[in-house]
Amino acid sequence: MSEMLIQQEAAQSARQARTAPQGKVNWRTQLTGWSFVLPFLIGYAIFTLWPVVLGFRMSFYNWSLNGVTRFLGLGNYQELLGDADFWSSLWHTLYFTVLSTPILVILAFFLALLANRQMPGRWLFRTAFFIPVALPIAVTAIIWNWLYQPGFGLINNILAGIGLGPVDWLNDAHVAMISIVIMTVWWTVGSNFLLYLAGLQQVPAELYEAAAIDGAGSWAKTISITLPQLSRITMLVVILQVIASLQVFGQMYLLTGGGPNFATRSVVEYMYETGFSSFRMGFASAASYILFILMLVITILQFTLFQRPQRRA
Repeated sequence: MSEMLIQQEAAQSARQARTAPQGKVNWRTQLTGWSFVLPFLIGYAIFTLWPVVLGFRMSFYNWSLNGVTRFLGLGNYQELLGDADFWSSLWHTLYFTVLSTPILVILAFFLALLANRQMPGRWLFRTAFFIPVALPIAVTAIIWNWLYQPGFGLINNILAGIGLGPVDWLNDAHVAMISIVIMTVWWTVGSNFLLYLAGLQQVPAELYEAAAIDGAGSWAKTISITLPQLSRITMLVVILQVIASLQVFGQMYLLTGGGPNFATRSVVEYMYETGFSSFRMGFASAASYILFILMLVITILQFTLFQRPQRRA
């Protein structure tokens, strides 16, 4: 009897819910939803959207930290496109991106394959691969500055031990960018590694078992199963990595200060020096929006290139 009463009460509640005014129910539901979302939207509007709008407005003015403002229209953009220092810093940023991105993607993939294998102590590999990401950029720069020292640095001591001469890692214009790439790979590969590791754990084990029955080896499984299954993860990793590399600043600024002879000055460092050293905030804002447009175009191209094989499949 008790079960029948419970079922009757549940049915009556359902009928009342169906016959209740829909507008009132929807209003309450929407109010509850907005009460959860509104604090985030307010913070997002104040700390993200408003600075974007203000920065775009500043790019049309001779806006200085000393309070001087004068409308220039497209004057900042015209001057920027004719500035050789801007193009040089943009080239260094693109060069860094081309050097670092393939290494950070491919190495992260193979590290994830290693850490995903069934073996004793694999937690140690996962921890070791990811720990550098948790270090602040200042700490990482100090560590690698000592490693790169020509007189007592560990890297040059190792080179001397195998009979090679010392390398002036941070003061040679031909080597400084490679030095920054090496440090960046050590510092940030853990982020991509974590994404790939999460993707590998979602690949069905039945696929590998079926391939093993057909006689496929480890390399064949990686090519025919793992890579196709991780295609979306790879797209995400590449896009995020390119965006991050185009915004490189901290390691270049702390290790080399943009030198030697501006060989490692990134476009973000150029904006920083223009805005906070020369006090030309409007000019620096125009440079930031040029970089934003470049990043947007590159991201759209990447999406297009990655989507083509998936559409054909």
